[in-house]
Amino acid sequence: MLKELESQSSDADLEKAQRIADEAEGGTRNIESGISRWVIPVIAASWSIFQLAISSFILMESTLVRAIHLAFAISLVFLSHPVFKKPKKSRFLNYFAKTDRFTAVDISVALVATLLALYIAIDYVGISGRQGIPLNRDIFFGFVLVLMLLEAARRSLGPALPIVATVFILYSFFGPYMPSVLAFKGVSIQRFIGQITLSTEGIYGVPLDVSATIVFLFVLFGALLDKAGAGKYFVDLAFSLLGQYKGGPAKAAVLASGLTGMVSGSSIANTVTTGTFTIPLMKSVGYPAHKAAAVEVACSTNGQLMPPIMGAAAFIIAEYCNIEYIEVIRAAFIPAVVSYIALMYITHLEASKLGLKGVPKADLPPFWSTFIAGVHFLIPLIFLIVELVAFRHSPALAAFRAILALTALIYIQNIYRARKKKASIKNALKHASWQILTSLVAGGKNMMGIGVAVASAGIIVGVVTLGLGGIITEVIEVLSGGNFLLILIITAIASLILGMGLPTTANYIVMASLTAPVILTLGAKNGIVIPLIAAHLFVFFFGILADDTPPVGLAAFAAAAIAKSDPIKTGIQGFTYDIRTAILPFMFIFNTELLLIGVDSVFYGIWIFASALIAMFAFAALTQNYFFTKNKWFEAILLGLAALTLLRPTLVGGWIGMATAPKSLIMVFGITIVSLVYGYQRLRKRKITA
Repeated sequence: MLKELESQSSDADLEKAQRIADEAEGGTRNIESGISRWVIPVIAASWSIFQLAISSFILMESTLVRAIHLAFAISLVFLSHPVFKKPKKSRFLNYFAKTDRFTAVDISVALVATLLALYIAIDYVGISGRQGIPLNRDIFFGFVLVLMLLEAARRSLGPALPIVATVFILYSFFGPYMPSVLAFKGVSIQRFIGQITLSTEGIYGVPLDVSATIVFLFVLFGALLDKAGAGKYFVDLAFSLLGQYKGGPAKAAVLASGLTGMVSGSSIANTVTTGTFTIPLMKSVGYPAHKAAAVEVACSTNGQLMPPIMGAAAFIIAEYCNIEYIEVIRAAFIPAVVSYIALMYITHLEASKLGLKGVPKADLPPFWSTFIAGVHFLIPLIFLIVELVAFRHSPALAAFRAILALTALIYIQNIYRARKKKASIKNALKHASWQILTSLVAGGKNMMGIGVAVASAGIIVGVVTLGLGGIITEVIEVLSGGNFLLILIITAIASLILGMGLPTTANYIVMASLTAPVILTLGAKNGIVIPLIAAHLFVFFFGILADDTPPVGLAAFAAAAIAKSDPIKTGIQGFTYDIRTAILPFMFIFNTELLLIGVDSVFYGIWIFASALIAMFAFAALTQNYFFTKNKWFEAILLGLAALTLLRPTLVGGWIGMATAPKSLIMVFGITIVSLVYGYQRLRKRKITA
């Protein structure tokens, strides 16, 4: 059944969706013959082997690791992405759009960029001895590195990040000529290059370090899982469990994307991987094409909220907030899980409005046999979680050990299948080795965009630390008039606008440098103490939502290609599904119990989770204008009030004269409102159908 419905999307549609994903993740160049076809795979696999080596038996100074990490990333980008993505009419310009072979320019630029990225490692002793007094060659090499890094970001990520970085670079030099509120003392070329390219405060900063030591291993772990067949298993498992229920394919899409999103770290890759199966099935039971695509976009985008990877930003959040990684997971748990379950509820409401049913049980794979057939895929995931949560090992060590366990599992899986089919064990071992080798290649390809993104974002971070941070705070304070809610709204809009063209990780780094400090500073001025992790998760959430925000959201374009729907319409619909995610950051900024901050009791934590879930159900019913039946105007108001009561009990308590009452009592009031609306709608629907 799944295979038959997958074929409803033509090969051309699937190829278009995969092309969008490839352009965003793995490059546009495809060389199919000659020795050149091995260049990119060899470099990508070598990068993966290097990362595994420094995680196990090679000890290397942090700055050298960052330089080599960037060298691999930037060389892969220049070799994988030509100057232009589409052919040009001009013969001269078309030379720079070749996708079937390397040009002399590509090879030359890749080599020069690699050497420039390694310059800080090549002359490590000399640079360390002349900190703050760069030589002319330091300035020249640093300047060219910045230009090449911005070009690499343009090729692999699009124009948004290079444009933003260029604006900050120009601002650092022309600040003295800006209007008074925007005036900045400016910096010299020596100080700029020293900060950005010769220190660990710019390109080679904390984000690149986290990318090199932690993020790569998790991305490689996800690649190994995918090559082993876990992605297909998660999809089949989700359909066998939920496919038969009302709107089942959409619910299965949410579950499947949540499972794959836990380790994929990419909304676009998640969309293409699971959407190939889920979108045709949703259409088959009656979902309009744009809504089927929008559901996949929403759940794939929200997959980046799910631990352990969280779009690769979780590890950088931990470094910026100077807390253990497990504390980031703890803080993000309730918002991430509640948001995901609420999305599943939205698919139920959509199915109810459209009068849809599920897939006949006979057409779905049986649950238990499906679960048992791939239960071994859960072993490395459970192993990873136990390493992180129970043993409190570092993310890098946990990921490395999980990779070793998964590698062994791939060999065991292939040997078991060979013995079951009475096939050659030797061939099974060869196939397992090939799966691991292709995973090493996929890991490198998937990481090159992240590596370039965090290094490019480091330019912006470096400029901000030169003294721009205070000016940004002043500008936002002037724009908001000191109103803290308006400050949050401006920050959210800025994150959405920037995120339209940035990968989640780069968006988070930029916004964490620009606006997270603003939230903390201006919050304190307004007498509001904001926990550091709350401010960082606020900008992180809105950065994620940008992936399905028109007109740029690439995840929406990939899903629309599979569904044969309009990408802008798909993006708008996906964003309406994600409005519930957009309100959560505004709630947990003021109600930090949603982040389990200060919550030590397990039972009270469960109460917070349950009440937040009911609040999200009420808000979903409000946005969909449907609960048990279509909402009347006063029911919509009550649902909104109930959601606000459960998420901001102290605020509503003050409104109704219960400011000193226990939060739990006020939250019971909110649950009562939801129950009354539900009961009234059931009675109303019974009268209509009677």
